Amino acid sequence: MEMMHIIRYGWLKAICLCCCILLFGYSSFAQPTFKKYSVKNGSEVIELSKAIPEKELDEFIRDFDLSDLDLKNFFKSNKADSLIKRGWKVIANNDILVILTKPMHGFDLLDILTEKIHFDKFPFGGSDNNTAAVRYGVNKLRNKDFRTEDSVVIFFIRNNKQASNVLLAGSFTNWQQNALPMQLTDSGWIAIIKLGAGKYTYKFIVDGRWMTDPDNQLNENDGEGNTNSVYYKTNIRFTLDGFTNAKRVYLAGSFNDWKEKDLLMNKTATGWELPVMLQNGTHTYKFIVDGNWYADANNPHGLPDGNGGFNSMIRLGNSHTFKLDGYTNAKQVILSGSFNGWKEDELFMTKTATGWELPYAIGSGNYEYKFIVDRKWMADPGNAYTGNDGNSYLVIGPNYTFRFSSPNAKKVFLAGDFNGWNPSSLPMKKEGDAWTFSLHLTPGKHRYKFFVDGEWIKDPANKLWEENEYGTGNSVVWIE
Repeated sequence: MEMMHIIRYGWLKAICLCCCILLFGYSSFAQPTFKKYSVKNGSEVIELSKAIPEKELDEFIRDFDLSDLDLKNFFKSNKADSLIKRGWKVIANNDILVILTKPMHGFDLLDILTEKIHFDKFPFGGSDNNTAAVRYGVNKLRNKDFRTEDSVVIFFIRNNKQASNVLLAGSFTNWQQNALPMQLTDSGWIAIIKLGAGKYTYKFIVDGRWMTDPDNQLNENDGEGNTNSVYYKTNIRFTLDGFTNAKRVYLAGSFNDWKEKDLLMNKTATGWELPVMLQNGTHTYKFIVDGNWYADANNPHGLPDGNGGFNSMIRLGNSHTFKLDGYTNAKQVILSGSFNGWKEDELFMTKTATGWELPYAIGSGNYEYKFIVDRKWMADPGNAYTGNDGNSYLVIGPNYTFRFSSPNAKKVFLAGDFNGWNPSSLPMKKEGDAWTFSLHLTPGKHRYKFFVDGEWIKDPANKLWEENEYGTGNSVVWIE
């Protein structure tokens, strides 16, 4: 009888515990965490789970540049002052979720755009001003590697052998619209696809169920509440022979802002290696072996490192030849710009019969530069696009032309999030009755205005605009 009493007491205790979990722990067990930033019916919409971990909330705020909303304080205090001040309205706010909305003024074409817009950021090696491309990328895989041969890549998902249908979908297939059927093998499923060097996002669809790659440690949010796996089709394999007794070897270079412990190399039988995706341009680098810096002994190309030594150098893509006519009596001319961190002792130009020149591999983008003639800085006299700040402007691979019609304007400058809203760095060129300037813009959203004879003006020919903190509005352009 005593044993039966103990057993019954145990069952009663278990039942009570389950009831407590159901009654008091429901919110923690039943609430899925979610975060979403989207466009609906002409408004920006933020949907957040109240159970979202602080780290995920920080990432969400950073990814969509929402620091001015003070969302973390709102979550703690429920005071919406900072949100209301910036034009946001609280649609829902309870123990489960919060929904915020803000009208996107002037978006007459929004119904057309919404189907095309993805709120993606491109944070890899770049800044937050939407002009930086993906400068580099390294894969982080578990238990496998992508087999590649030239432009052919074999995607592989292990196991799932009982599935009847497995598809590969990604940025290279327009996602589900052109998802690729995968073939069953003895250990999983494979799909073969041709890809050029670059960054790609993807997922597997297993019997209708979407899933990220379980063997890929690189994931990112697409801005619509979905997490996708990230794959870099690499185009450079950095190798270091020897040093087999070293504990750790890192790669550092201009492409990752010389971060010392960012790119850990893999040990091989004869040394160390690391496959990397690099965008077109000129890149300098070194190896860090147990804290000691070494140039690449197998690479004969280098540039001065500013400390009496050299950084190894690689060039990818086409070169642009910088030229300075005249100054034939100068002893030394150096090129310096945003493309090399404004270094004053790296890019020495070559003297010619009529001046100075330097071929330099540089990828698509917008750049500022100057010449240093016998230690004196000067703008490029042959470049009409030189701003009032004294920097000459170079655009490689322009893909969008801004146009402002005003026959009576004397000076017109272009400014936006792509140049830090500097009203004097991008002088527009007059062509007939219109002023123009062509830029290279990365995919996504860009805000801009014209600075006309000292006055800020929204683009009168563009119906897309949104309010700013000054109540004067900014024009908006989307690049696919």
